[in-house]
Amino acid sequence: MFKVLSQLSLRQIMLGTALVCFGLLAFGFYLQHVVGLDPCPMCIVQRYAMVLIALLAIFTVTTGQIGIQKSLTTLIAMLSLGGAFVAARQSWLQWYPPEIATCGRDIYGMIEAFPLQKVIPMVFRGSGDCTKVDWTFLGGSIANWSFLCFCAIAVLSVFLLFRRKV
Repeated sequence: MFKVLSQLSLRQIMLGTALVCFGLLAFGFYLQHVVGLDPCPMCIVQRYAMVLIALLAIFTVTTGQIGIQKSLTTLIAMLSLGGAFVAARQSWLQWYPPEIATCGRDIYGMIEAFPLQKVIPMVFRGSGDCTKVDWTFLGGSIANWSFLCFCAIAVLSVFLLFRRKV
C-alpha cells in the first residue's frame, strides 16, 4: 500500500483525501436527510473535523510551497487524530451506554421547549442520542467507521510528512 502511495504526488494524495472527505460528508447528509437519522453532537463535531480536513487538503493542493504543505499536512494529521478521539469516545458510549444519555434532545422537543431564535443554533449542535446505534455496515456503527477513516487519514498524513518525495 505504501509503495503505491510513494509513487503518487502530494497533490494527488491530498486531492484524493479531499474527495473522500466530501464523499463521507455527502453520505452523512444522505443518512440525515433521506434516511432520517438525526446526528448527535459528537457526529456534528466529527463533521466539522471532516470539513476542515477537506478544506486543508484543498489548500495543500493549491499551494506550491513545501513549508506550507508540511504545515497543512501536520494540521490535517492533528485534526484527524482529534476526529478519531471523538469517534472513539462515541464508540465507547455506544458499547457501554450510561444510564442517562446527555447528548441532546430531538428537534421536536427543542421546538416545544425553546423559542425559535434558540432552536436554530441548537439544530447545528445535533439532536440525536450519541449512544444510539441507528445504522451499521459490516457490524460497525457510523462512529466505528468514522474512527477508521480518521485513523487512515492520520496515518496517511504522517506518511506524507516523513517521505522524501514531495
